[in-house]
Amino acid sequence: MNSNGVVEWAVVGSGIGPLLLAATGTGLVSVVFHARPEVREKAVGQLRTRLGAEPVESPGSARLAEPVRQLAAYFAGSSQKFSLALDWSLISGFNRQVLRELATGVPYGTVVGYGELAGRVGRPGAAQAVGVAMASNPLPVVVPCHRVVESDGGLGGFGGGLDTKRQLLALEGVLPQPLF
Repeated sequence: MNSNGVVEWAVVGSGIGPLLLAATGTGLVSVVFHARPEVREKAVGQLRTRLGAEPVESPGSARLAEPVRQLAAYFAGSSQKFSLALDWSLISGFNRQVLRELATGVPYGTVVGYGELAGRVGRPGAAQAVGVAMASNPLPVVVPCHRVVESDGGLGGFGGGLDTKRQLLALEGVLPQPLF
């Protein structure tokens, strides 16, 4: 059992479909895209295994109130910044270092290349490793892996799917809004 005890989770609607949010006593620990029932089941199982605690579905959770509020404001276009307590315990080492730099150093409405982000954490040749870190991001949207793109202008990969990445970048004004 980790020191945070209970993991509380809930599914909330968003501009990109249902998101599963989970929080510990430390802070928001997980954001999961496309939280349909089978995705929820898998995500809750992974939280149980990785955090050593039984996740409790808690839609009215006080722990989740602020993440829910800030995500709603983000998708409504009225907020460009997250100021949430984050629990980084699902990620460590280089991946955590890269994601922390991303969270603090790549603001709303901007993008960064994989290689540039690698350079910012002192590993200039590690563009592919940065891609791996983005793929393992437990806190997408809040830790904005959608802002990491290929240096040639390609979108790069995205755990939530490229349509979701496009929608997030369009929301932030980096890409034009899709026509349909």
